[in-house]
Amino acid sequence: MFAPLRYAAFRRLAAGRLVNMLGNGVAPIALAFAVLDLTGSVRDLGLVVGARSLMNVLFVLFGGVVADRIPRRVVLVGSNLLGALTQAAVAALVLTGTATIPLLLALSAANGVVSALAQPASAAATPQTVPPELIQPANAIIRLGMNAGMIGGAALGGLLVAAVGPGWGLGIDALAFAVAAVAFIGVRVPVPKATRAGTSILADLREGWSEFSARTWVWVVVLGFMVLNAVLAGGVNVLGPAVANETIGRGAWGVVLAAETAGMVVGGLIALRIRVRRLLLLGVACMLADSFLLLGLALAPTVVVLVAAGVAAGVAVEQFAVAWETSIAQHIPADRLARVYSYDMLGSWVAIPLGQVAVGPIAAAIGTRETLLVLAALVVLSVIGMLSSRDVRRLQAGDATAANGTAMAKPADREPGHGDAAAPAEPPVRT
Repeated sequence: MFAPLRYAAFRRLAAGRLVNMLGNGVAPIALAFAVLDLTGSVRDLGLVVGARSLMNVLFVLFGGVVADRIPRRVVLVGSNLLGALTQAAVAALVLTGTATIPLLLALSAANGVVSALAQPASAAATPQTVPPELIQPANAIIRLGMNAGMIGGAALGGLLVAAVGPGWGLGIDALAFAVAAVAFIGVRVPVPKATRAGTSILADLREGWSEFSARTWVWVVVLGFMVLNAVLAGGVNVLGPAVANETIGRGAWGVVLAAETAGMVVGGLIALRIRVRRLLLLGVACMLADSFLLLGLALAPTVVVLVAAGVAAGVAVEQFAVAWETSIAQHIPADRLARVYSYDMLGSWVAIPLGQVAVGPIAAAIGTRETLLVLAALVVLSVIGMLSSRDVRRLQAGDATAANGTAMAKPADREPGHGDAAAPAEPPVRT
């Protein structure tokens, strides 16, 4: 199960993404309560988190082109250093009491640009660090590490916000970016070769679009997640903290988010072992469980109910995440993988800002409980829509070598002596 850890580039990539997710577990809680402390407005919170998501949407295609043109290690290191700077600035503003909504909007937008540059490179680098036959366990291990980081980050974020305030949580996120940049220095993978010298960005984007649109199962799932991610971003990330503030408390909300990630860890262990031919079908069907947390917030916002719903959703989400990453890596050529991921991310994220910004006014108009129930119904409908596609239901796990031509790590990157017994070293859910 842990054979991918024999490869040095993979270990360093996994370590960097683990640290990224530790910071990412702290940051949403800290930022949410920083904005609520500043203005008390759910609308303002939606605007701040929506600004980051909007920049993700606008720049992710450019990030995919960059990751297919220049060494992915350079992209990962540079983007994480920029992320450290933007989050350090946010932390300084909050800690000194000089934060304003316009400043937080600007810095949140800048951090969204940085994330848009990093994510296609990070996703596309994974299958280049291991042999093709190890892509599924490699994805599962990456996810295990990321989820372990999220568990610690969410719990730490809740504790920091409750004990010393949200500014320190944002400072921890800045530090995590810097540490991850150091880890990514060791991620040496082949430089993409298929992008022709002198081709324009537009030509590269057209080539990536051809790969993306040629596979029905790809764009159907992306359309489904356009709805699903917008719903979860508004329901869990915006209404969730507001409901928690009035019911279970801030510290307990951190526990709920940590419980969801604990479920992802369990799901990752299951995904390491599971072997089914129709892996994507299983993963998509499991996403029905994403409605549980929304229903819990609407109908029974208690710690017991929300923790149980979070664990169940986490286990299910991880089945999809590993199924999706494995399917993409096995069926998309390696030299175009980052661009396909960028179209995937664009489609999956494009409605997130709308969900984050619109959910506050909708809740004010019809009520928070009613809004959460509508969002839960939309989760179910989006999953049914994805499953209605024959291509999604029938896609089978294939031979990665034949389908993808993925470049494995060079022999020099493999370091025996850190074998299967070694312990495993990041966006939605699929964000």
